[in-house]
Amino acid sequence: QVQLVESGGGLVQAGGSLRLSCAASGRTFSSDAMGWFRQAPGKEREFVAAINWSSTTYYADSVKGRFTISRDNAKNTVYLQMNSLKPEDTAVYFCAARLGIGVTMITNAYNYWGQGTQVTVSS
Repeated sequence: QVQLVESGGGLVQAGGSLRLSCAASGRTFSSDAMGWFRQAPGKEREFVAAINWSSTTYYADSVKGRFTISRDNAKNTVYLQMNSLKPEDTAVYFCAARLGIGVTMITNAYNYWGQGTQVTVSS
């Protein structure tokens, strides 16, 4: 059974940093695209960042320059380093895996999802 488990969320002041982790089990995702999405209360889930099999990265404009996605294939884990956090970054953050090498910002294109981890940024 494939599982994605996020960790690292929490409460942080504006300007602070957090590092999210997503540990995968049940399948190796080294050849697949991985992504991070977030969902704030009352809003739709939105794309944050993605990384393909060769570690090429993609970011939403709202986080570009502040967030960094990376992967450690030996650990079957994806990370999201979040710096200079803003109150508008407050959301539940989800890790997702898309079978195949193609990266996309489309939520429905991802095959597996984690349960999410809460990130709250206070002003």
